[in-house]
Amino acid sequence: MHSLKRLVELSERGHTMVMATIVRSSGSVPRHTGTRMLVFPDGSIEGTIGGGEVEGRVVEEALEAFETGKPRLITYAFRDPSKGDVGVCGGEMDIFIEPVPPEPTIVVIGGGHVGKAVVHLARWLGFRVVLSDDRPEFAGEEAAPGADKYVLSSMEELPQKMTIHSNCYVLLTTRGVDVDVEGLPALLATPAAFIGVIGSRRRWETTAKTLREKGVPEEDIKRISSPLGLELNAETPEEIAVSILAEIIMLRHGGNGERMAHEPLQRRRRKGE
Repeated sequence: MHSLKRLVELSERGHTMVMATIVRSSGSVPRHTGTRMLVFPDGSIEGTIGGGEVEGRVVEEALEAFETGKPRLITYAFRDPSKGDVGVCGGEMDIFIEPVPPEPTIVVIGGGHVGKAVVHLARWLGFRVVLSDDRPEFAGEEAAPGADKYVLSSMEELPQKMTIHSNCYVLLTTRGVDVDVEGLPALLATPAAFIGVIGSRRRWETTAKTLREKGVPEEDIKRISSPLGLELNAETPEEIAVSILAEIIMLRHGGNGERMAHEPLQRRRRKGE
C-alpha cells in the first residue's frame, strides 16, 4: 500500500476496507515487516503482501473480517505446501488483519445557530464534520467555522454531492417541516448510521404524517429519530448541541443516558442496604 495517507483518504470517502499488515517476518519471504495491503468488500485489493497463495488466503480472511468486524493475527509458513503452508521459501510471517470502517462523520444539515454550535462541538469531540445548507450564507466557513467540508446543496441532492456512508450521523438542524419533508426521502435511501431531526414532538408528528402521505414506508420513517438529543432542558444553541451530541455518543458506545451518580454511603445504610 502506498501510505497511511491513502487509508485516511479512502476512509473519508466512505470506503469500508480491511488492512492487512505484515507485523513480523523471518527467513525468506516475499515481502517484509511493515508491508500493507488493503482489501475491499468485493475482494479487490490495493497494494500487495507478496502475491501467490499467501495473498489469496489473506483476502479470504479479510472477507471474513468484514462479516465479524474483528481483527485477527495469523501466522503463515513458507516451508511445506503438503502440510498446508503457503510456499516453499523457508520463512514465516505474521499478518495482522484489521477491519477499517469509514471515518465517523457528523453531517449537519442547516447552518443556523444550533447547526453552528453542533459543528463546533462535534469537531472538538474528534468527529469528521460536514456542514450542508441550501443557502450560501449558511454553508461556509464564515457561518460555522471548523467543519472539514462545506456543501452548498439542497437536502434532496446532498447524497449526490457527498458519500453518506454507514458511519455517518446525519443531524437535521433545519428551519422547518417543508424542508425536512422534501429532503428526508433522499437521506433515507442512504446507509447512514443515524438520521435525526431537531424540533418539537408536534413538528415531528406533522413531518411523519406528511411523509406517510407521500408514500414513504413506515419502516423508513422509523429510522428517523426526533426530537433530536437527550432531555437536558437545554435552551441555548450550545446547550442544545450538547444534548444532540450526547445522544450520538450514547448510541455509538451503547450507553443508556442514565445518571452515573451513586447515593452517599450513609443514605444507603439508612435504607438498610
